[in-house]
Amino acid sequence: MPNTVQQWLQTARQQLAQFVPPDEASMEAQILLMHVLNVNRAWLIAHATDNLTDMSITKVESLLQRRLQGEPVAHILGSREFFGLALKVTPDTLIPRPDTETLVEAALAKVNGRIRVLDLGTGTGAIALAIARHAPACEVVAVDASASALAVAAENAATLQLSNVQFLASNWFAALPAHKFDLIVSNPPYIETDDPHLLQGDLRFEPISALASGADGLQDIRQIVAEAPGYLNAGGWLLLEHGYNQAEAVQQLYHAARFEQIQTLQDLGGNPRVTLAQWPTASTHQ
Repeated sequence: MPNTVQQWLQTARQQLAQFVPPDEASMEAQILLMHVLNVNRAWLIAHATDNLTDMSITKVESLLQRRLQGEPVAHILGSREFFGLALKVTPDTLIPRPDTETLVEAALAKVNGRIRVLDLGTGTGAIALAIARHAPACEVVAVDASASALAVAAENAATLQLSNVQFLASNWFAALPAHKFDLIVSNPPYIETDDPHLLQGDLRFEPISALASGADGLQDIRQIVAEAPGYLNAGGWLLLEHGYNQAEAVQQLYHAARFEQIQTLQDLGGNPRVTLAQWPTASTHQ
C-alpha cells in the first residue's frame, strides 16, 4: 500500500481517472487528502515524501472508495467552495458549480447602491449569499420550495455571518409578499426530463426537482419569465442561468414578455449560460 503523500496521490489519481478526466482525478485526489489531513495544496507539494499515518490512510481510503462508487465529492466532504465562500452541501440541495459564478458576476455588475435582490430556488444559498457578501448594502430575499434546502441555506448564512439575507419558503413567486425587486436572479431546473445525463455522474445524487423541468427543460424558466414583471421595479433586471443550448429559446421568452436589453453571457467553458434582460422603465411603457 502506498504510504507517502506522493504515492497515495498517484495511486488515487490512477483509480479516479477511470471515471473522470485526468485533471479532475488529480484535483479530487488532492481534495480528499487535504480534507483528511486538514492541510492546503501547498502543504501536499512541500511534504510529498512524508509518510502518511495508518489512521490517515484508513480515513482517506474510505473517502476514496465512496467517490469510486460515484458519490459526489461535495457530499463526501459535506461542503463546496463557491465564489470564495465555503458552503454546506447536502443531498437536499443542488451542488454549486463554477458555471453559476457567471450569474453572480453578472448580478453584481447590475448592483447600484442599496437595492432589493430576489434569488429564486436558492438551494444552498450560493447565489444569494455571494451577492450578500460582495454587495453588503443590498437587501437579499432567497426563496425555495424545499424546507430542507432552506434550512441548509439559512445555516450557511449563519456560518458566514451574513445578516442581509432573508429566507422564505415559496414555490417561485407563489408565497412572496407584494414587494418589488430591482434584481431577480435564478438558477432554475433546466434539464429535459428524459435527458440521459440525469442518470450519470453527480446528477444521480442530486434532487431531481432541482434539475429537470419538463419535456424541453424550459417549464420553470417559462413560469419565471412570465411572472417576473409583476415583481420587478421599472428598469429592474431578470438574470437566468440555463442550458448551453437554450439561449435562443430564453431570449424569445424574454421578447414575448416585453423585456428589453436582452443579452446572453458565456460561462467559463465558453458556453452560452446566462441570459439577462431589463424590465422597461416607466417612460418606455408609454
